[in-house]
Amino acid sequence: MSSNTSPLSYFNETHEQVRMSVRRFVEREILPYIDEWEEAGEFPRELYLKAAQAGINGIGYPEEFGGTGPDVFMKIVASEELMRSTSGGLVAGLGSLDIGLPPVVKWGSDAMKQKVVPEVLAGEKIAALAITEPGGGSDVANLRTRAVRDGDDYIVNGSKIFITSGVRADYYTVAVRTGDTGFGGVSLLLIEKGTPGFTVGRKLKKMGWWASDTAELFFQDCRVPATNLIGPENGGFFCIMTNFLMERLMLCVMANMTSELALEACMKYVHEREAFGRKLGQFQVTRHKLAEMATQLDVSREYTYRIAAKIQAGENCIKEMSMAKNFATTVSDRVTYDAVQIFGGMGYMRESVVDRLYRDNRILAIGGGTYEIMNEVIAKQLGL
Repeated sequence: MSSNTSPLSYFNETHEQVRMSVRRFVEREILPYIDEWEEAGEFPRELYLKAAQAGINGIGYPEEFGGTGPDVFMKIVASEELMRSTSGGLVAGLGSLDIGLPPVVKWGSDAMKQKVVPEVLAGEKIAALAITEPGGGSDVANLRTRAVRDGDDYIVNGSKIFITSGVRADYYTVAVRTGDTGFGGVSLLLIEKGTPGFTVGRKLKKMGWWASDTAELFFQDCRVPATNLIGPENGGFFCIMTNFLMERLMLCVMANMTSELALEACMKYVHEREAFGRKLGQFQVTRHKLAEMATQLDVSREYTYRIAAKIQAGENCIKEMSMAKNFATTVSDRVTYDAVQIFGGMGYMRESVVDRLYRDNRILAIGGGTYEIMNEVIAKQLGL
């Protein structure tokens, strides 16, 4: 996307400077190695340190911990440029702090914040969020991992699955049941790697997001200090739902950038590839397909930015955020599908960028609340 600081733009001069800085970081530190990291199924841990040194980790976090201060659009430009790595898995893994750390920043004790936040923003430690369970999925209100108070500790028993950065994380923000059934009995605990009774299971193999590590977690009579409670006991569901707002916004950004990268790849390919004596771009069916892809992307991106502006202004936009996520992922589903079709056999090859975009895209309508859950949220907000 070209620089745009007109009065109608959501981005100012500082945002564009950040955009260029992150773009250079991606070109220097990621793009030369991304194919190798994808095949290896992980990227070097030192990339967290390099991202911190480049000022990326601290974007959106309080200045007292080394961050830039709250700025939704600065976070968006950084995410858009990181997506130019062409690897949603790398972006998800490098960005797991953005779902694991915010509850600590907002609701953790001062001692917890002083210990955890600076280390994570410095890239020295990795944060992850652990909510999903083998039998639960998006049904957060009915999670089963239980934490029972025992003196100055909680005793935790249960398991989690599909946890991004689950293998290599140091700090886990874990959703547990401390009370009765339903959303009113959920709490959040900070659990550190190495805590007795806490084990990390196998590294899971996935359809896409190859470069991110994804793991199972197990808790067996795991004793966690009560001081590691994040927010009020039995008040974790609200914390989780608040956290989802920014997570879903970032998934919208990932979906829109996936569409943009796929469209860019197609625009280049149709000017190079010939069929039946003509360039692909000279066929009306191809031109119209590209026109539709571009139209859907523009609408989705503009709506995402509008909802981001509402979040920045402090407005309640749970319904609109759910709409934006469903729309953006529906568009990216269509655009990546059509991109592979335009590329033909080459689109099915691992060496093709549209192959990776197609595979990585599929998780976006599942993670952070499925398409179906988003529709339930929208329906409830409509009073149904």
